Order: sequence, then structure tokens, then C-alpha cells
Amino acid sequence: MRRLGPLLALFWMMGFGRLAAAATIPAFDFAVPSVAASWAMTHDLGPAVVTGEGLRLRITGPDPYSMGPARDYPAGTLLWLNLRLRSDSGGTCQVFYWQAGTGPTEPNSVRFAVPAGDWSQVRVPIPALGPRYALRIDPPGDDGTCLLGRLWFEERTMHTAPAWPRPVLVETRGDDPAVVSGELKLVQRPTRWGAFTLAFAGHRLAQGNDRPLLGYLVEGKAHWWEFGRDAQPEITTADGSLMVSVTATDPDGARWDIRQRFAPGPEPGTLATETTVSVDRPRGLLYFPPLTLIAGMGPEGVGTNKQQALLAGVEYLDNEPSSSEADLTGTQSHRQVPDTARLTFPLAVLVADGRYLGIAWEMQPETAVVFDSPDRLFQSGGHLMGLIQPGSDGLNRDESSLVPYDALTLEPGKSLGVRALLLAGTARDATTAVQQYVRLRGLPPVPATGYSAPEYFRLAARGWLDTSLREGNLFRHAVVGSFAAGPAADAAYYMDWLADRVEEPILAGRLKSAAIGALAQVPANHRYASGVGHVRYPVAPLVYGAVAENTDTALAQGQPLLRRFERAGTIRYVPSAGGLDYGRTHWTNEANGLTAQVVQSVLEAAAFSGDRALTAAGIQHLKALAKFHGGVPRGAQTWEVPLHTPDILASAHLVRAYTLGFELTGDPLFLDEAKHWAWTGVTFVYLRDPTSRPVGRYATTPVLGATQWVAPNWIGLPVQWCGLVYADGLHNLARHDPTGPWRQLADGIAASGVQQTYPATDPKYVGLLPDSFSLRGQQRNPANINPATLLALATRLMGQGPVYDAYSFRRHGIRVHAPGLITPLREDEKGLAFRVEGWPQPSHRILLHGVGDTPEVSVNGRSVALVAPHSFSPSRGRLVLELKGPATVELVHPIAAALRIERRDDGWAVVSWRESFPAWTLEKSASLDPAATWNPSTLVAPSGGGWSTLVVPTEASHGFFRLIRPGG
Repeated sequence: MRRLGPLLALFWMMGFGRLAAAATIPAFDFAVPSVAASWAMTHDLGPAVVTGEGLRLRITGPDPYSMGPARDYPAGTLLWLNLRLRSDSGGTCQVFYWQAGTGPTEPNSVRFAVPAGDWSQVRVPIPALGPRYALRIDPPGDDGTCLLGRLWFEERTMHTAPAWPRPVLVETRGDDPAVVSGELKLVQRPTRWGAFTLAFAGHRLAQGNDRPLLGYLVEGKAHWWEFGRDAQPEITTADGSLMVSVTATDPDGARWDIRQRFAPGPEPGTLATETTVSVDRPRGLLYFPPLTLIAGMGPEGVGTNKQQALLAGVEYLDNEPSSSEADLTGTQSHRQVPDTARLTFPLAVLVADGRYLGIAWEMQPETAVVFDSPDRLFQSGGHLMGLIQPGSDGLNRDESSLVPYDALTLEPGKSLGVRALLLAGTARDATTAVQQYVRLRGLPPVPATGYSAPEYFRLAARGWLDTSLREGNLFRHAVVGSFAAGPAADAAYYMDWLADRVEEPILAGRLKSAAIGALAQVPANHRYASGVGHVRYPVAPLVYGAVAENTDTALAQGQPLLRRFERAGTIRYVPSAGGLDYGRTHWTNEANGLTAQVVQSVLEAAAFSGDRALTAAGIQHLKALAKFHGGVPRGAQTWEVPLHTPDILASAHLVRAYTLGFELTGDPLFLDEAKHWAWTGVTFVYLRDPTSRPVGRYATTPVLGATQWVAPNWIGLPVQWCGLVYADGLHNLARHDPTGPWRQLADGIAASGVQQTYPATDPKYVGLLPDSFSLRGQQRNPANINPATLLALATRLMGQGPVYDAYSFRRHGIRVHAPGLITPLREDEKGLAFRVEGWPQPSHRILLHGVGDTPEVSVNGRSVALVAPHSFSPSRGRLVLELKGPATVELVHPIAAALRIERRDDGWAVVSWRESFPAWTLEKSASLDPAATWNPSTLVAPSGGGWSTLVVPTEASHGFFRLIRPGG
């Protein structure tokens, strides 16, 4: 045998060594019987069958998995895991890896989406393994079959990030080229690409990065080039816009053309920008920054401080770091370059020193957002946000890395571009930028549900009747999990409601019968809040009777809630004994979401009971929520996520509480707060299609992070019931703020809920709402929730109106509750009138609180005597009317002509009241704004004839006044 030369021998050994290393990486061809036999059908899998295509698994339960043999893997070698499979149901597949002697854990696993019905081949990164590592495959779905074709590995090369040049302070001059939009001004230094500054109203906001790198591959190796250093940019201006162009040759001979344009945007305070890059020979692009903004640098900057920051769907921050471990720990906390599917809409915002700066960009697979506040990537001493290429899809990079695993191929003659808007203005929190985004981009169309109204109602009916949700006449909140069955008044009234709309006599009869049985399990005086839905209305007493008894129940439920407050507006989080301390990552032991839920419950009980003392206490606690004004919504789900966690349920409770406060008092400051907190919830709503699959638009993420929930990470995982509670609050708000986006948002959230509902082809869970929904896999995940929460919103979406409504006639201090839409027709000095679209039951009831002396009542134009079946309690000011079908109700209210307010032009207002009510008191509503407080707030009317008057400052006349009878 001829001997090889030393150099040739070395090359031969290196090549053979690579082949040998590759040969040591195990692979599993499941079509080979001996390979298939080495995998155990460990859990919720029937006997497997080997076919010519692979190993067919038969799934028999909700947690199927198969465990394979331990094998030796090359130590220190990063790997790609490849799997070819076909699943009947589709969804999320998970693969665990662990060393013999230990066991599978969630951190040592990967998840990926698998479509239903077709062969899929996935490639996901996993870390280096080593000797005696075993695998476990959890196929998607909880029934049907999954065919495993082949599982194999490849060596994964990690491209090392460079030492990023630290940005330097950009100093512009008065004669430098500039572009202006309102008070927003961008000035470009002519010396370097990226050397620009942004200022608003003369105050410096941010700058670009004039030391950007461009990364590319040559023969598989990463090369890094500071492209702006090799060529001075060409700058042109025209029609108020500015173009910065660089043409330069990289060290390996390719010629690059990079262009960036800035121009005034669609409204003052916005700048439109577009960046393109092209190259004259093929290049594998590892890193290119089309847009970089660094805020807070320099002696006049805010440094690492801020008021708030937001990356829609991913981060919602007060003055705290992004990608922190407060809500998620370890690698799960990395989100500087997040998976694009996690973004609910493309908006990044920083608020500091009373001003905000934002980026709203056009999303595309090739582009990712980078967001680091404070900036730990470039160590600028400020905050970093911008756009980079290639993109981020959850598999192609670590979400903390600017460098992906694989390069993006750029072909000669083809440019890669991205467009964005720069936003700026004055603000104290991030909602100002969210409002501007919605104003500029609009809301997307409400998605088609795929069902007509009768079709969806039939689906919901089957959920109540034909799933294990029902146990005789008792109902569970959800199936899959330890949910016990119990009495549920909402199950009764929704089945009754559906019976009139399913258009199938047999199904309607089943619903009626089941409703009777369900109602029988609920004591008559417990109908007020009995239910299994997340959205609960006091419908049952209005439909089935015992209204007066249930107003007492509401009072009895509301009063103990007041004991939860240590003082006005303060509820502290207390960990459960032996459980996790969900407050340990927060800087305080209270949060707006935790408190607002209790305030909301107090006000709901007060509104239905009509009790003045409970109402006054609830309003006082509502006023105390002002200490949370402008903050991040947090802490409404402390049974399973941290107090610190940004939370859509917190937005929901705050919207509902403040809207109720406005309805009960008329104080416009409460309405302003309701609108503010409604805007805080928008960042949790997908205002775009996050994937190419049908379900996604208007899906709602519940929280932005969760301490122990890493399997899966909750960021980008819709939990629609949380969004539906928020949407219910938006519908209440929309009546008082009709120009806002609230109805469309609520309808969109409801439509996505209908899309996520289990279809008729899934008889086990038909008509139920999954607890969560995986967007890429389009997979429904248990626990599977009863239809009540979605029905509360779907009835409106399907054009059937609400099942419950309440309306306050504030001039008369009267609040009406009805099982159907209330339309106010008139409120004047003579009285009031309204129409109720009541249920088509034999009869139903409406409840009115705040009624004075015995009123004159007419229904559909005919006078009504207030005797059975109607009732009137003068001492409680409570009127109950029994109606049949839709009805128009009119009241001639004796108090109407007894009180009037005249606001004058001289800064004073005159409050007048009839002295014919000498023992009555004149009460002014509470006000959120301390500056508008009127003291004393209650006056005793003097005796005598005619009118009495009181002159008060105009600001003190905000809200409303009413006369209150003695003792009530």
C-alpha cells in the first residue's frame, strides 16, 4: 500500500474523522422492525404497527408518548433534530432528551407544530447530548393515529457572534441634512451610514448606530464587516425626504448597495422609512440591521431609566428590564429577538421623560425585531430597539441572539427591504403609542367564524348536552382535569336561550328539559351568581323569578368583600399555605389586577342589590385605584401566575370596574380611566395573522410570561377565555365611548373564540372552548371549558344582542337590569322611557333601583298597576316588572321635577330642589378627582314651600345629584 504524504494524511484523517463522528450520531428508521421494536408504547398508546412508511402509533388518551432506547451521542456536538411524521389530528409534537439514570424534564425538550393529515419534516435545534441519552416522542393529539417515519440528527454549527462595536454618541450640526414631521426631526450626519439623531420638540430622543456590522458566510464561515466605515454615504434630499446610500465592497470581493430613506409620515410626528440591501454575488446573510434606534445615550439622555416600554405581545414594562427572569427563568426569559409569531402586532415603544418613541413596521418572514431595554447587546448605556435580518421563527435562532443558526441566501440582482414608521410624541405611558398605531393602521377585519348563527348555537348546545361537562343536572366548569360538577344557573339559562335558536325541535326539546333540570339544582335565592362561566350575569332571577331574594343575595355576597381591604383600595397578595409564592418577583405585594377584581365584584353586587352603602363603599375603593393610574396591568391570575405578570385579565377588571363606576355616578373621570385601561389590553390581542393558518387574528394572549409555566411558554399562546372577559368589558364601555374601537375588538375576540371551539367532528369535546390554542400547530389544548364564557360574547357577534343588559338613567338615579338589550328612549323632567328586547320566555322580569315615590308605569302604552306579578318596595326604591317579550316601558317619576342643576358661565353652578320633600336629603355623587370634591357632600333640604337653591363651584357640580328619601 502506497503511503500518504503527511499533509494528505492529515486531510484524510480530518475527513474520515468527520465521517466517523457523523456515523456515531444515532438515527431511527421506524420502517425497520428492529428499530421500531426498540421504542416502547409507554403511555396512552395502543399497540403500534410497523408499515413500509414507518411506525403507526394509535393514540388512546390525552398524554400519549413513546420512549426510545438510550444511545451514545458525540459529546460537545450541537445537533439538529430531524423528524418525519404524519399526524391525523395535528398540533404540537414534543421530543424529550435525557441521560440514562435521570428522566425527562420540560426544560430538556423541544416543541414544534405539526399540521394534520400531511407528511411533515421538521428540523429543530437541540443542545449537545453525550453518552447514554434516551428520547421520548409525544405525538400531537389525544386520539387518532400518528405515523413516525424517521428520526435523525445532524451536526449544528453555531456562528459565533462578533465583539459588537459599542455605539458612540452621534453629534449632528446645524447644517446637516434633516427631515421634519411636525415636532419630530431626524438629522443625518453626512459622514457615516446610521449616524442620525431623532428629536421631538427639540428634545433628543434617540440616535442610530454609526458602527453597524454586516455578517455573511463565505464557504460556511462567518465574516463580519463594518460596512459604513469603508465608504462615505451619498445623501440626497427631495420633497422633504432624505436618502442615504452606501455602495461598498466587502473584504471578500462582493459589492453591496445599501439604501435608507426617511420621509414625513402619514401624520405629524411620524416618519416613514424604508431600507433595502442588495449584493452583486450570492451571499449567505447572517446579520444586517435595516434600522437601529438607541435611546437614552449621552449626558442629556435618560440612560437606562424609562417610564414604560412595550413590545406588543412580548413585553409590557414599567421602569424594569426587558427579558428579565421575574416571570420566566433561564433561556425561557430570552426575548431580545423574539419569535415573530409571538408579536400581537408590530409595535415597539419606549416612554421616558414624558415622551415616547416607537417603531411600527411591515412584518415579513425575513425581518425580526430586536428589543433590549436597557441595551445589554451593544452596551450603549441606553435602550435598543430596531429591525434586523434574517427573521426569527422560533427555530432559526436563540431568541437572545442577533446571529441565527442559518444564513439567509441573497441572490444577485434581488434586494431585501423593510418599511417602517417612526412614531413620537408626549406621553406618560405606552397606551398613547398603541392608540396612534391603531389610528394609523386600523383594526383588521373580524375573521369569518365558519359558522352561521344556528350552526354555532347547535355546536354550543351539544357542548352543554353531549360532553362530560354534564353530569346529570350538574355541570363542570371544564373537562380534562379535576373539575367537579355542581349547580349552575348559567347552564340553565343558556340552554333555555339556545332552545329558541337552534332550529331543531328535538334538540330544542332536549335543551328545555336539561334547563329545567339544571335550574332545579339551584336554590331560588342563589340564582344571582350561580354558574360555571368566566363571564357571569344576574340573568337567572330575571328570567326565572325570585328577583327580590337575589338582590339580598347580591348584598350578602358584596358586603364580606369589603373586609378584604386593609384600607381604602388596598388588597395585599398573601401566598397560599404550602403553595408557591406568586408575589416573590414583584416589588410590592399588591397589584391593580388583584385589587380591581374585588372592586368590580363589590360594584356589581352593589348595582344589583341597589344598596347605597355598598355602592358608596365600592366607589371609595374605586377612587383608591387611582394610585395605579398609568401603570402596567398586572396580577389578576395569582392562582397560577405571578403578581408581577402583565395580564389581560387585569385590564378586563379595571375596564369593568371603572365603567360601572361611571354608570353609577356619572363621573367623567371614571370613564376616562375605563378607556385608558381598555387601551392597556390591546397589546394582548393579535391584530394580525400570526401564521398562514386560519386561526390567529384576534386571538388573545393571557399574560406576558409566567414563572413556572415553561411547557409551554405562555408568550404567544392564546388563552381565549381571558380575552373574552376583556371583550365583555369592552362591550360595556362601547355604549359610553361609541367612537372607540371597542365593539370591533370585542367582536373579533369573540369570532376567534368561535374559531377555536371544538368542532362537531370532535364528539368528545364538541362545542367546548379549549383552555389554550397553539397557533402554529392550530391545536386545541385542554382543559376544555363550558360554552358560557364564549356565549356571553357570541350572542352579540351573531346578531342576537346581549343576554343581559343594565342601564343607568343618571338624571333620575335609576338603574335598570334586564335579560336582553336595553335601549334608552327618553329621559327628561317628566320621567324616562326605554325599550327592552326581553327573552321569548312566557315571561321575564326587569329590575329597577333608585325609584322614588310610587311611579306611574306604562308598558307598551298601557298603564300598569304595581301589584302582582309586579312589585314595588318604597323603602328600597326597588321596582320589579314582569314582562312578556320585547316591551317599551315608561315611568313618570315624581322626583323628576324636584331637582335641577344649572351650570353658569361665571364659574358657579346652581343646584335647586323642591322643598315639597322637606325630610329628604340632597346627595352628590363621589368624584375621582380630589380637585372636584364638594364638601359637605350631603345637605338636608330646608322645610317650607317653593324651591331651595345652593350655589357651588362649577367643578363641584361634576357628577350628579339626587334626592334621597328618609331611611333609604
